[in-house]
Amino acid sequence: MDSNAVNAVTRMGIKQGQLLLEVGGGADTDPHLRQALAKTTGTELLDGKASEVVDAVIIWWREDDGDLVDELVDGLTYLTDDGAIWVLTPKAGRPGHVEPSDIQDAAPTAGLSQTSSFPCAADWTATKLVARKAIRK
Repeated sequence: MDSNAVNAVTRMGIKQGQLLLEVGGGADTDPHLRQALAKTTGTELLDGKASEVVDAVIIWWREDDGDLVDELVDGLTYLTDDGAIWVLTPKAGRPGHVEPSDIQDAAPTAGLSQTSSFPCAADWTATKLVARKAIRK
């Protein structure tokens, strides 16, 4: 397994037994990161048809994917109280790049706060968002 992907999953705080909802997956998503997420949790990534409460939501988001606020609010409906939403966006210069300010603007409208951001794969950056009440805990 790709050690960079494993390191990214560790940095995301993903652990064995957690349930993850994946939104926006496609041919351009990083297969090594997806594999590391599934292997670390020991469960398959759930898709939008899932009805389970999840520990984290992984949103692959590109410039032309629509309304990020709507996607974040939808993600919150599946999330545990202390879970995180990870927005994965193409890095600068890659097709579909999303300006960091777009995420910073959308997060508070959805009731979320940005806590960190880091390069999680060759072409992707991960941004962690948590519910405002989760920060106070």
